[in-house]
Amino acid sequence: MEPRRQFTVTVTKEDLVFAAAHFITLPGHRCETLHGHNYRAGLEVDGALEPEGWYVLDFTMLKRVLRALTAELDHRVLLPTENPKLTVTADADRVTVAFDGAVRYVFPRVDCALLPIPNTTVEMLAQYLAGRVRAELTRAGVRHVAALALEVEENFGQSATYRETIS
Repeated sequence: MEPRRQFTVTVTKEDLVFAAAHFITLPGHRCETLHGHNYRAGLEVDGALEPEGWYVLDFTMLKRVLRALTAELDHRVLLPTENPKLTVTADADRVTVAFDGAVRYVFPRVDCALLPIPNTTVEMLAQYLAGRVRAELTRAGVRHVAALALEVEENFGQSATYRETIS
């Protein structure tokens, strides 16, 4: 029986960061105040070796993908569009956010990142970014990745990692 060979590559560079504002809704019908973090993203990819290059994935490609994704979030207000307590309404100029029916915030549209997640926790940000990475790998024709894990750190010692197996 041949062993199944799998490797893990990791990308955690000092420039895979984004500064962003957010708030989360909390249990008990509470909404925390708007605040910001200097987030950091890191990625692990598990898979077999690419047969012609003898590597899992080209680090240059992984860094390019992560830099593009973090740039989309950098210096933005992160707003979840799938939160049942929030109503997020956008037009060409502004985004209005209502909590439990009462308008709480109005932001310039250009300053917002509308995210298809239920809350802007590091857990949900990690899952969102992992899905975007997976989509980019698929678009690039990568077929030999078995799993990926994406970590989002919101402060030193405070992070969440989302892991998924890719079939």
